Amino acid sequence: MTNTQLLVIGAGPGGYPAAFLAADLGLNVTLVDTQPNPGGVCLFKGCIPSKALLHAAKVLTDAKEANEIGIDFGTPSIDLSKIREWKNGVVTKLTNGLGILSKQRKINFIQGRASFSDSSTVIIKRIDGTEQAITFDNAIIATGSSPATLPFLPQSLHVMDSTDALKLDDIPGKLLVLGGGYIGLELGTAYNALGSEVSVVEMMPTLLPGVDRDLVHVLTKRIKSQFADVKLNTKVTNVTETADGLSVTFEDKKGQTETTTYDKILVAVGRSPNTGSLGLQNTSVKLNDRGFVTVTPNRQTTDSRIYAIGDVVGNPMLAHKASHEGRVAIESIMGKDAVFEPKTIPAVVFTDPEIAVCGLTGTQAKEQGLDVKVEKFPWAASGRAITLNRAEGLTKLIIDPKTEKLLGMAIVGVSAGEMIAEGVLAIEMGACAADLKSSIHPHPTLSETVMETAESFFGLATHIYKIKK
Repeated sequence: MTNTQLLVIGAGPGGYPAAFLAADLGLNVTLVDTQPNPGGVCLFKGCIPSKALLHAAKVLTDAKEANEIGIDFGTPSIDLSKIREWKNGVVTKLTNGLGILSKQRKINFIQGRASFSDSSTVIIKRIDGTEQAITFDNAIIATGSSPATLPFLPQSLHVMDSTDALKLDDIPGKLLVLGGGYIGLELGTAYNALGSEVSVVEMMPTLLPGVDRDLVHVLTKRIKSQFADVKLNTKVTNVTETADGLSVTFEDKKGQTETTTYDKILVAVGRSPNTGSLGLQNTSVKLNDRGFVTVTPNRQTTDSRIYAIGDVVGNPMLAHKASHEGRVAIESIMGKDAVFEPKTIPAVVFTDPEIAVCGLTGTQAKEQGLDVKVEKFPWAASGRAITLNRAEGLTKLIIDPKTEKLLGMAIVGVSAGEMIAEGVLAIEMGACAADLKSSIHPHPTLSETVMETAESFFGLATHIYKIKK
């Protein structure tokens, strides 16, 4: 049996940054993961491969829409095996790089699964079948989450989850996406561009439940022009495998049913925390009623030696949130007075167009009965958006009318995810509308829409006219 000062279980975007920081601060670190290198689901099976496919989709879409500005590339030829090879190469390059960084930091990286035998010991089952017991001074659980399943679906090669979809085994002729959340829409966008006839079904009355309607409206309008069908307020009541694929029966809110056959189904109805095989019953770690690990603001569990970060502690299930939690946990372990208390956590939906939000949303403000001023700037008034032939976007600010402080920012449009960091910084720094208005933004850029939205709060936006009351 060996001892390590810090044991990190799970080498995803929460686990490996925590392990790297701990090693940089002088701790002896052991990092355990089932993959051969750090990266976790995000790099191997999630964030990175999906964005690689979305880039390929964007290239195809841009080529198709170029004829609107007088450029015709003709019908593109898609080499699926080469796209798959390129996507896998992106993953390999990044994860191999993390493996090198792990070795440079002299981290003891073990490929295998760890299970607690008590509050200071784990048994690691290595990938080669051998077992090893390791004691630790402190441990961090960073095991992430897995795609949620639906019990009524048949066990079939025609049913995919997000991990299966990213393998890109083939391009189904007709694809049904179960779930109108960000995962389903992102992958649906990619498969649609690659040639699938995509339909999406969502039980709620709108896509992306929880996101402000004015943002979703812009995305929905484009998706409806690209997808074969968008079924809202509709549930799937039966799925049967047939010789032709999968026969799916739908029921709308009026109780009317219809049945359609699809080549494949992509299940994208959420994710569940990976805690089942950790042996937590042998520790004092507690789970809440939804199966997430209970933690304090410094990410310490109910077992004083054990911390938890990322998807296993609950929403939002975002890679950057996990990374920040990892830093908080390490600083706490090192004796610092560290707590996880960000004023805002940005979220990005990498569809086309993208949706990015941070801070208070318009929907939340309305639900909470808050007195706020909502300012919007339509990208139809943005010179840069028009030159990109993508003027459907919108920039929105949520402002406290008394203090003029920025409470939230939301953007729908191309590159929205690249723009939202300005809002995050502004909220964290306590910036007000005048700060955004007075900060010179480069021209012509999409970022100018943030400045002009702030100007609009004062009734002084250059490129839109507001009637003074």
